[in-house]
Amino acid sequence: MCGRYALTLPPDAVRAYFGYVDQPNFPARFDIRPTQPVAIMRLEAGARRFALVRWGFIPGFVKDEREFPLLLNARSETVFEKASFRNAIRRRRCLFLADGFYEWQKLDEKGRKRQAFLIRRPMQGPIALAGIWEGWQSPNGSEIETAAILTTSANAMLSAIHDRMPVIVEPRDFDSWLAPDAGNDAVDRLMRPLDDDALELVRIDTVPRDEPA
Repeated sequence: MCGRYALTLPPDAVRAYFGYVDQPNFPARFDIRPTQPVAIMRLEAGARRFALVRWGFIPGFVKDEREFPLLLNARSETVFEKASFRNAIRRRRCLFLADGFYEWQKLDEKGRKRQAFLIRRPMQGPIALAGIWEGWQSPNGSEIETAAILTTSANAMLSAIHDRMPVIVEPRDFDSWLAPDAGNDAVDRLMRPLDDDALELVRIDTVPRDEPA
């Protein structure tokens, strides 16, 4: 599961890495949480575009979001089969803009004692978390766009603290991931654990708090 992450690099550095045409300005965020607005990149009319959506996926068939569980993540192994995700994974893939994410290692059987870790690039560069997005319309006509992060089995390094990790897409595969005509097999090949040496674990006392807006 990926339940909290960070995006702290300057906007120009993030734009250069992801290659979207927009020029948004946004503050550093050290503790991005579910239900908050999050930055993604998706393809619109063939161009890479920056967008803000809500983290917490609502499938199009939902009538009342208050009666539906919050979907933060989608398992890559079953995403093509689940009714909640199968349309989005085929037609509405995106990338969450990030430069780190957090996991907690259980230190006792009941999980009452936990050690926090920040997972990031060794050179502290950007990270593209694979996602899916969906537009949802409420009965009163209001519209909202929501998204979820894809997860896969943890690589050898991360498996020491958790059995899952977000799917991370490298820049060479951005176009393949975002392409609306990509087949299921091509998409599935990209939803694999990242190489063990591509990330590092940083032990932290606590997750930094974001400054009030």
